[in-house]
Amino acid sequence: MKTNPQQKNTWLFVAWAFSVIATLGSLYLSEVLGFVPCSLCWYQRIFMYPLTFILGIASAKDRPDALIYALPLAIVGGGVSAYHILLQEMPHDSFVASCGPTSCAEDVLDAFGFLTVPMLAFAAFALIVFSLIKARKTR
Repeated sequence: MKTNPQQKNTWLFVAWAFSVIATLGSLYLSEVLGFVPCSLCWYQRIFMYPLTFILGIASAKDRPDALIYALPLAIVGGGVSAYHILLQEMPHDSFVASCGPTSCAEDVLDAFGFLTVPMLAFAAFALIVFSLIKARKTR
């Protein structure tokens, strides 16, 4: 199926934009609002931050084959986010890890009464995975 060359770049750009928004959002929460990230938040950052560079270069050079590098990062990061959500939503004494100054079960954001930082991270990873799959299919 032939597609417009601009369409390929659009999906890569969308994936990159989600990674930039997630990266800037995490930095805003910790550096501006002063929230101390737990260790699971740090792991999510470890998987998100490189995506900003990988997807930025892939978008600029129109290289959807960067999927082989970006997709594993996004999937594993999403898995860490899902585990973090599980810890927050179903706390259990033997399940909850103390993550330094904060607990992984602690909910520092709680926007709208239900939206947490790991939920936002999971949404970003899921949207990146979706965008990368679309970029690959439109190639």
